[in-house]
Amino acid sequence: MFATETIPKNKRIIDYAGEKIPNKESLTREGKYLDKGHIWCFKLTSRTAVDANVGGNVSRFINHSCKPNCYVQIIDGIIWIRAAKTIRKGTELNYNYNTEGVASIKCRCRPGCPNSL
Repeated sequence: MFATETIPKNKRIIDYAGEKIPNKESLTREGKYLDKGHIWCFKLTSRTAVDANVGGNVSRFINHSCKPNCYVQIIDGIIWIRAAKTIRKGTELNYNYNTEGVASIKCRCRPGCPNSL
């Protein structure tokens, strides 16, 4: 996903939309998604997650980066993607997924990334 205009630092860009589900259900769904090379479930709280594959928006296509230009902020149960710095028009948007577990999907954020091993 790319910026269609210059985005100032800290601006809310988009919410990470989707179905709110229990974490236990997200683990089941995520296993199926990982088999296809996707990460759609975003842990919201210790009890709930958001599944962007169900009722999600284009925010689910923002790629991961270990050196991102966006960050995540959760406000009142809404996951916001925000600009970590001023982002120029045409620049790819990315944020650090901070995934837990076995790292089933290798990081491809840049050549030589230490997390791609």
